[in-house]
Amino acid sequence: MSSERYLNHPTFGMLYQVSSGNDGKDIYATLYAQKMFFLVEVKQREVFFEVIPYLDARNQAEFNLQKTRRQGSEELSKWENLFAQTFL
Repeated sequence: MSSERYLNHPTFGMLYQVSSGNDGKDIYATLYAQKMFFLVEVKQREVFFEVIPYLDARNQAEFNLQKTRRQGSEELSKWENLFAQTFL
């Protein structure tokens, strides 16, 4: 299983990866409040943060779970745990 991923946002502090996303963009949440969600794109020397609503983040995380189940990925339990901790 891969390790957890964290990023440092210049204003909101530490973010943790909630779900992988589409087009090289991943979903991150604030570490402490867990109420703000970001669509994050990491390029060579730049990181782009886009605030997204809770429901969009949850929908993307559910889509990631479905895709991981279909693929029979070993990371399924990791994504299920993150989903439960973040959205339930």
